[in-house]
Amino acid sequence: MTLLNNFNTLTKHPQNAEELKGLILQLAIQGKLTENWRQEHPNVESASELLERIKAKKQLLVEQKKIRIEKPKKEFMKESFQFEIPDTWVARNITEFYSTIGSRVNQVKSKNYLESGKFPVVSQGKRLIEGYYNEESKLLKLEKPVIVFGDHTKIVKYIDFDFIIGADGTKILQTFEGVDTSYFFMHCSFYDLSDKGYARHYSLLKQQAFSLPPLDEQKAIVAIVNELFKEVEQLEGLTKTRIQLKEDFVTSALQRLTETDNVNQEWQFLQTHFTEFFTEKDNVKQLRDTILQLAIQGKLTTKWRSQNPCTEPVSELLKRIQTEKQELIAQKKIKKEKPLPPIKDHEKPYDLPEGWVWCRLTELTNVGTGSTPSKTKSEYYGGDIPWYTSSATNDVFAKVQDVMITQKALDETNCKIFPEGTLIIAMYGQGKTRGQISEIVVPGATNQAIAGMMFFESSKETKQYLKYFFQKFYQEIRLLAEGGAQPNLNVGKVKATLIPLPPLEEQKAIVKQVNILMALCDNLEEHIEHSQTQIEQLMQSCLREVFEERKEVTNE
Repeated sequence: MTLLNNFNTLTKHPQNAEELKGLILQLAIQGKLTENWRQEHPNVESASELLERIKAKKQLLVEQKKIRIEKPKKEFMKESFQFEIPDTWVARNITEFYSTIGSRVNQVKSKNYLESGKFPVVSQGKRLIEGYYNEESKLLKLEKPVIVFGDHTKIVKYIDFDFIIGADGTKILQTFEGVDTSYFFMHCSFYDLSDKGYARHYSLLKQQAFSLPPLDEQKAIVAIVNELFKEVEQLEGLTKTRIQLKEDFVTSALQRLTETDNVNQEWQFLQTHFTEFFTEKDNVKQLRDTILQLAIQGKLTTKWRSQNPCTEPVSELLKRIQTEKQELIAQKKIKKEKPLPPIKDHEKPYDLPEGWVWCRLTELTNVGTGSTPSKTKSEYYGGDIPWYTSSATNDVFAKVQDVMITQKALDETNCKIFPEGTLIIAMYGQGKTRGQISEIVVPGATNQAIAGMMFFESSKETKQYLKYFFQKFYQEIRLLAEGGAQPNLNVGKVKATLIPLPPLEEQKAIVKQVNILMALCDNLEEHIEHSQTQIEQLMQSCLREVFEERKEVTNE
């Protein structure tokens, strides 16, 4: 059997645990878990004989007026049972195997529950015990365990202690002699009743088919299922512990990388454990963040600097950019901006390698924003000019949006065209949008929620380094936002962003290193996806094995 043969493999992912339990229950009520048991116990009383005894006992209880008859919603048809079951079993409507007990008079409303008290209150809620109540006259005293079914919630509980019945919707089912209550509970837990919201579901339960094995086999099934569930939970716990230990190791190792002066040694140690410890996508995300952190601290290029001591100082790059800006201002191609204050020592978050400088974004790029043409003027929309909104920053390269604007909109509003290669950052937007960075490939306009970073001829080679910087700076720039329910950045804060700037040649070396390491991360993620796909395919194989049999039986 595929499921049992691959049991340990399937439990290596915590998300499989509940699915596995569902499959185990299905195999249980099909008799597949006790095939060997039946071979070893050929002479037990058959379920058909047991059924006759149950009917006789039930009739006696009815005549003695000790139980109420539960009538099925419709007459049971053998064809309605979707599984093939062993010859020694029988299938009937579930109402033939239990009666309801308890009185509405003794129910306690939820508003009257106590946090502590003498007697537990059991209702249709998620918790086993919903509260307490002190009036003994309302106590339901049990001769044997019962099943509680939530008429509104569909929750099924196994209760083996005296309790007080909770609020409306709490149905209490007591099995007849010959039906093991634990087996009945497992069967009820398997049903996938359609969801009617907070409406009544008990009528759906009464329509269900129930497979009845011999009594001794019922008990054997319960023992096997309990053992399998216990193993699933143990393996799930071990898996969660293993994952947590890996995450702790990864976090510690990556932290050491960002703090050490000997990055190469720490990196070599970490690299030998890549496939062993980077088995979750969250771990790889941490690795990507650490790579970018090392990049903007200059720790990826320590060796490069020692081999390239005669690189052009970054101050020369800044001079060329400033000269070009002044020429563009004189030509009235860009506006002169109010100079930002000098960077003070207390503003600098960390020390830079020799040859690097702190500068502001506005020293490297021309930062601007766009606007939204009036929605009441149809002549502004439906043109051929892309109009980017903050959602365009969801991708590394901005996709052309559905909304296009016209030349008239450009001429009559504050919209302007941002050229190809402009980096755009979302200043506000839903969820995680604020602070995201992207790059325009097709020239177009933007709305006011986007700040565009246009590069000068002398600064365009800094683009990829800056793009990596803002990917790393995502969380920090989000913290600069102000406002209430939807905090906003403003273009002034974007312009004033502090940039740790290396010499141009070192920027290129950093970008090359980051590209290589990001490709490694891509490979790690592909490996993880492949492993997860194999597990999912194995799970699907188990599901097909179970459900294809259901289909075959249904079509007979």
